[in-house]
Amino acid sequence: MAFDIEMIRKVYANMPARVDKAREIVGRPLTLSEKILYNHLWEGMPSKAFTRGKDYVDFAPDRVACQDATAQMALLQFMHAGKNKVAVPTTVHCDHLIQAKVDAKTDLARAKQQSNEVFDFLSSISNKYGIGFWKPGAGIIHQVVLENYAFPGGMMIGTDSHTVNAGGLGMVAIGVGGADAVDVMSGMAWELKFPKLIGVHLTGKLSGWTAPKDVILKVAGILTVKGGTGAIVEYFGEGAKNMSCTGKGTICNMGAEIGATTSTFGYDDSMDRYLRSTGRADVADAANEIADYLTADPEVYANPEQYFDQIIEINLSELEPHLNGPFTPDLATPISKMKEEAIKNDWPLQIQVGLIGSCTNSSYEDIARSASLAKQVADKKLKTKAQFTITPGSEQVRYTIERDGFIDIFDKINATVFANACGPCIGMWDREGAEKEERNTIVHSFNRNFSKRADGNPNTLAFVGSPELVTALAIAGDLSFNPLTDTLINEDGQEVKLDEPTGSELPPRGFAVDDAGYQAPAEDGSNVQVAVSPTSERLQLLAPFAAWDKKNITGAKLLIKAFGKCTTDHISMAGPWLRFRGHLDNISNNMLIGAINAYNMKANSVKNELTGEYDAVPAVQRAYKAAGIPSIVVGDHNYGEGSSREHAAMEPRFLGVKAVLVKSFARIHETNLKKQGMLALTFANEADYDKIQEDDTINFLDLTEFAPGKQLTLEFVHKDGSKNIIMANHTYNEGQIGWFVAGSALNLIAAAEV
Repeated sequence: MAFDIEMIRKVYANMPARVDKAREIVGRPLTLSEKILYNHLWEGMPSKAFTRGKDYVDFAPDRVACQDATAQMALLQFMHAGKNKVAVPTTVHCDHLIQAKVDAKTDLARAKQQSNEVFDFLSSISNKYGIGFWKPGAGIIHQVVLENYAFPGGMMIGTDSHTVNAGGLGMVAIGVGGADAVDVMSGMAWELKFPKLIGVHLTGKLSGWTAPKDVILKVAGILTVKGGTGAIVEYFGEGAKNMSCTGKGTICNMGAEIGATTSTFGYDDSMDRYLRSTGRADVADAANEIADYLTADPEVYANPEQYFDQIIEINLSELEPHLNGPFTPDLATPISKMKEEAIKNDWPLQIQVGLIGSCTNSSYEDIARSASLAKQVADKKLKTKAQFTITPGSEQVRYTIERDGFIDIFDKINATVFANACGPCIGMWDREGAEKEERNTIVHSFNRNFSKRADGNPNTLAFVGSPELVTALAIAGDLSFNPLTDTLINEDGQEVKLDEPTGSELPPRGFAVDDAGYQAPAEDGSNVQVAVSPTSERLQLLAPFAAWDKKNITGAKLLIKAFGKCTTDHISMAGPWLRFRGHLDNISNNMLIGAINAYNMKANSVKNELTGEYDAVPAVQRAYKAAGIPSIVVGDHNYGEGSSREHAAMEPRFLGVKAVLVKSFARIHETNLKKQGMLALTFANEADYDKIQEDDTINFLDLTEFAPGKQLTLEFVHKDGSKNIIMANHTYNEGQIGWFVAGSALNLIAAAEV
């Protein structure tokens, strides 16, 4: 029986009446996304139609999922909410704190030793508050959720941007910051601006070398890293029905790379098959009873241009395998053009490492298709030219692929199987020689390829592709190799061509596992003690942020004007910094150290206006905080792109930054800033970015009149005494202004419990 089956049945019992009512109110057929959204309104039965991209709406998600790096801060915040138990089903997954270095067994043992304090904390606090706990080695949060918790027509939030992976099972699954998760875990409504809708019409059928990954790589090239911002991407058409459930999950997973709120697919036979294969026939049976409500109304897919804000057409039969990168996941290149592009851009052609797996591509089907290529190495007397690694997505997948002989196949090409964890995908890769910062090329089936993302080396060029394409390229060791047309020279000097990859959608003998790694919480956690040592370097209890003093912010200094791309990796790096994710003071020492200062084009080097000297960003901000001087951060477009990590908002808040003024925000980061009581502002005139000078003093002239829809006026006083008045826009509603006034959203929750 599935986890939380009674909750799922309740969702399905409510859905027909609520969707019918919504259709009546809206006055037209509904998309799948709209059906799920209207079925999860906080008020229950719909009573009004909402305007896409404009109306803030309160929702009631069905469940919450947290990974270990973000769960620490989320649960430290939840401790302040005054609740005895989480209000909705919630899980914690230990997947981020396991560094890939040697092999699965060695790396997992080392992680358990190094992060024992954190794992014990998460285990005990989960036990106390009724939270399901997945132990280190159990698997990556998104794969485990797909295998155990995702269900068609559901709504969930998770403290990781790739929560959207669950869209592969027909959910509306959304990445959020920890403060949003605390709201839902506390039994409160969760607020979201009603999304716009992008429809992707898939025709034809995948075949040969083309994989589901190529769909999202193509879409990323079309929409760019911010083209999906504020929108749900809904995939439909015969091409969607012809695709596996886990393939759909891969596509939805990388929707985070186009800034989409989430992505989803309508319920179909592939989802039914996957649910039954993963031991959830009860969910499949319940879904089949209301199947018409778990996809869009027929009129929508028949005439999509009438119901979506944007339509993209992709013929899967004509789609070519893609490689995206380097340094950004939306630089899309068909494999037939890669040689030309690589030579033109002087990208190193020799591939050093090929890596497959991660939350994006670690299904049985992915591994099976890659194994079919690995088997050809011996069969065709080839040698693998690049290092090759596999990161299974869950213990269930790992156990099953070992049983079915795939790991033996990989062993024969000297591949390394890492632990069932995030590993290299999030920078938790102790790669030998990375410290030399040599220019090199790697290929992987992960989702992100920002500078320094995988190994910490800014000169590693990472290209994203399907597992099968990555495997072929690792065998060839050459970025210019096109497996569709090119041959390789084997050990006998013969030209051989790789056969097309093959692999079963689901294990023919079914999934199997000895110990999935799940720990159920105590029925009554009132006597469970959660201990946090006051001398710990890894964990730190939180103190509430101070409320606004109701005065204009004056005399503020410019901490940094960030140039170009500034993702959450630039604002709060992962990798070795992950060990401090539960200690706000220590993690704040990485604040904005990856951002490029527009005045000297250097990272982690900004001018301290108190001394006139250049220093590390956190050091300068700590000096301002000690002196009682407020500061602001200025940034470019899509500021805060990438991970949902709220540390990127909490660190500036903790160190005394008052406002972030940018050309545009990524959705999750803007919300995170608001939740922590910060001012998240955008230039009314983007050209004003260029007017801001390094030595400016900033005064807010009308913050005391802060109100929805009303611009704020900022005075930038230059060193020579001249001034620029800059108007700033914001998207705060009354409730969000309340967060700012109170000092944070959490302060309001805690006050309500008094």
